[in-house]
Amino acid sequence: MNEIAEYFKNTRTASGISLEEASADTEIPLVALEQIEEGAIGSFKDIFKLKEYLVTYSKYLGQDSTKIIDKFNEYMFEYTSKIPVNDLEKAIEEKEQKEIEETIEMGVPVITPYLKPSEDKSKSKLILTIIVTILFIAIILIWIIKQI
Repeated sequence: MNEIAEYFKNTRTASGISLEEASADTEIPLVALEQIEEGAIGSFKDIFKLKEYLVTYSKYLGQDSTKIIDKFNEYMFEYTSKIPVNDLEKAIEEKEQKEIEETIEMGVPVITPYLKPSEDKSKSKLILTIIVTILFIAIILIWIIKQI
């Protein structure tokens, strides 16, 4: 990323453009441009927004945005491929657990493919009782009619 940052900074200074001018022309926040030229991508929360800024800034400086994005993608692949898989799995589990805890706190029932939704047993017992009662009454009526 430092290579891209230096490239942007050198191109901009060679063109005689200040960061303030570039920020005003591209509508990219000044702080974001400073971070891009310092290579501080860790300060960006949204990687897609950063890519959008890189494309806009490279086009503004008259550079090939495709090459810049390719270099950025290579850097990100190299950077993320060094993160151990166990750390990624642990982070995913922690995120899922946090989401479950938040839904429980909000009073929303947690539905997962691993848990069967609990059936309302009192409803099914009530229905069964009604059916048995109706059958019993029908049998008694039939018996009474045969007796007459």
